[in-house]
Amino acid sequence: MPHPFRAYSPADFHFPLPDGHRFPYYKYAGVREHLKDHLPVLDTPQLTWADATRAHDPLWLRRWRRGEVDAREQREFGLPWSPEVVTRAMRAAGGSLAALHDALQVGWGANLAGGTHHAFRERAAGFCLVNDAAILTRVALGRSLARRVAVIDLDVHQGDGTASILAPEMAAGQAFTLSIHGARNYPFRKEISSLDIGLGDGVQDAEYLAVLRGEALPALDNFRPDLLLFLAGADVLAADRFGRFALTLDGVHERNRAVLTWARAAGVPVVTMMAGGYNLDHALTVEAHASVVLDALEVLN
Repeated sequence: MPHPFRAYSPADFHFPLPDGHRFPYYKYAGVREHLKDHLPVLDTPQLTWADATRAHDPLWLRRWRRGEVDAREQREFGLPWSPEVVTRAMRAAGGSLAALHDALQVGWGANLAGGTHHAFRERAAGFCLVNDAAILTRVALGRSLARRVAVIDLDVHQGDGTASILAPEMAAGQAFTLSIHGARNYPFRKEISSLDIGLGDGVQDAEYLAVLRGEALPALDNFRPDLLLFLAGADVLAADRFGRFALTLDGVHERNRAVLTWARAAGVPVVTMMAGGYNLDHALTVEAHASVVLDALEVLN
């Protein structure tokens, strides 16, 4: 019997960039191509502005929608403003919301984008305009789709925007934000997650996996979520342009399988999102991002 899973990709939605810009456009089409023979890959629907306001200030969103943003805001965002870049951000987040509904129906949903964890309530940063993990958390809680939502953020950078936005839900015991990240890496001003695990530069597979299994997964056991959002960053790999860790592709597979096996054993639906990945080896970035989907098909099928 064929599996019921599918994924979402915004790879067909483009926005203008200056020549030589560091945004890794290539990886979205690359991951979709890598996975097209493994499961259906659908275009992402666009997030509604009403759902975006669950995590973001409506007046701030309106300024971005209209292009009423200054040079400083664009620098912090890391991308030049255009109508297309705003649409692309909403498409990427819409893929995460679609994946949430899949996860609640069949146990897993996959967005081949998203994980935009540096977006704050009224601030865009680090290529992140709207925070899909925070939006999904509030959609799930607000619509009584879940009672306790955990976000496990395994991007190399701390999920600062997520921790900031979800502070009320964390205080109420409805959300648990967990971030394993580079202690000396961006963002240099960290926020307070439910559990922050900051690691030193050059971390390799064995140390990383020991922390994941010995500290992070037991914390999920203690929180007992009924929904898990998994930001499966590829920037933990050695030779990433913006990461300082030294994991191998095998280590990334082991990381993915550990989280997904935990979700299966706990009976918790899981949404996977790509988050960051900027390796000097473009093919390795694509393979690492695709790995979480391939691992999920193996673990959860």
